[in-house]
Amino acid sequence: MTDFSDLKGNWEETRGKLRQIFDTLAEEDLDYVDGKQDELWSRIQLKVGKSKAEIQGILSGL
Repeated sequence: MTDFSDLKGNWEETRGKLRQIFDTLAEEDLDYVDGKQDELWSRIQLKVGKSKAEIQGILSGL
């Protein structure tokens, strides 16, 4: 996955995977709002301590 648009189509599935992988993420950390993708990535990165590229790599490997 190279772009958030790849995630958006399957967001509920991706959201579940992120919660399984990173137990520090709360439901509200993963709330998707159209046009606020950068804020979503920032919340996820802050909570898990990984870069966007690292997170995308982990998701791509699933």
